[in-house]
Amino acid sequence: MKLKLFLLIAAFFFGKPAMEETVFWGQNGHRATGKIAENHLNKRAKKKIDKLLKGQSLAFVSTYADEIKSDRAYSKYYSWHYVNMDLEESYADATKNPKGDIVTGINKCIEVLKDSNSSDEDKSFHLKMLVHFVGDLHQPMHIGQKEDKGGNAIQVEWFGKGTNLHAVWDTKMIENWNMSYLELADNTKEVSKKQIAAIEAGTLVEWVDEIHELTKKIYKSAAVGENLRYRYSYDHFGIVRDQLQIGGIRLAKILNDIFS
Repeated sequence: MKLKLFLLIAAFFFGKPAMEETVFWGQNGHRATGKIAENHLNKRAKKKIDKLLKGQSLAFVSTYADEIKSDRAYSKYYSWHYVNMDLEESYADATKNPKGDIVTGINKCIEVLKDSNSSDEDKSFHLKMLVHFVGDLHQPMHIGQKEDKGGNAIQVEWFGKGTNLHAVWDTKMIENWNMSYLELADNTKEVSKKQIAAIEAGTLVEWVDEIHELTKKIYKSAAVGENLRYRYSYDHFGIVRDQLQIGGIRLAKILNDIFS
């Protein structure tokens, strides 16, 4: 099922850590995923989300989980941004972080949002976190190896300036494309209902294993110290755009299920 799901989505789209220090989908990436999700929400979900967020958009709140990292009161959520897996492991076989991981985080957010006893304040908080975590999930280096902190310890250059492989996938390629999050969201691929259904199919764990297939390819895409330039973006930025779109569609699926 896992391989079949990956191959089905790949046919439509691709022709793709104990992290003590890391970055995530840049602001534009998260906002694009939030905006794409809004485009796939049903009316009932839109109304309930608008009430919880007091009119703020999913794009606006999509960076909230990063913004609160500077406050130690929220440190328990830090490990929920990622999951560490060896390249040949599945999520089921991987050693779990006792502090939780991105699967823990997404499931907890869904649980709170579905609980009729949760306060609106708790629901609003976990909704903001959910939007971010689903975005993070679809950045393949968030399912990276523990020893290199999901590519954060793999030093490369981006147009001659020092950086790391994780940052290239989080922000550098998106920044180099020089489009706003609205432009990224408005220029996604046209997808049919059948394609959307294929993207939405599967469990959260199956999505993790599917995205991890891209992670394996990314680890092989650059050598330590390599100067990545236009060719690297040409070869790989399509994956970034696809993952932003897939993440948005799946986020909408989760939210429609919760609020409908």
